[in-house]
Amino acid sequence: METQFNSLYSVILDTYPLEGKQLTKIWKFFEHLKEGRLTTTKCVKCGKVSYPPRILCPDCLSEELEWVDLPTKGVVEYFTELKAGIPVGFEKPLIHAYIRLSDSFHILSKIVGVKSIDDIRKGDKVKLKVFDVPSIPAEIGREKINIDRVYFAFEPDD
Repeated sequence: METQFNSLYSVILDTYPLEGKQLTKIWKFFEHLKEGRLTTTKCVKCGKVSYPPRILCPDCLSEELEWVDLPTKGVVEYFTELKAGIPVGFEKPLIHAYIRLSDSFHILSKIVGVKSIDDIRKGDKVKLKVFDVPSIPAEIGREKINIDRVYFAFEPDD
């Protein structure tokens, strides 16, 4: 997988989540991304599908959740370009879009693979793009480990 970072990236200013199963209860989300799957949690009791993934249902407070796949292709509904306050190490343009994945499910995501905001329009088809994120050191007990990470965005679906 390719990375989306330039040489100024600093682990100190890291904005990506910790992903190891020793560090988060939603670690399966990141494992699924490594398989090219976009997933989230669904409450077994009441059926509520929540994104981002949860460890507790926001509606009925049940801990009985299962992993469900979300579509990996969608349609751009709205988009915006961040021109100021772009985090150190992030490439320009930094474009975010509100993407319709299905009639009942939308997601806000970064858009990659475009040279400028002029390269994207409402109604454009996009697909999931999983990319490597710089690994991060962690200390688990007395053991020091490096945690490999990935994250996702969407890119034009030609």
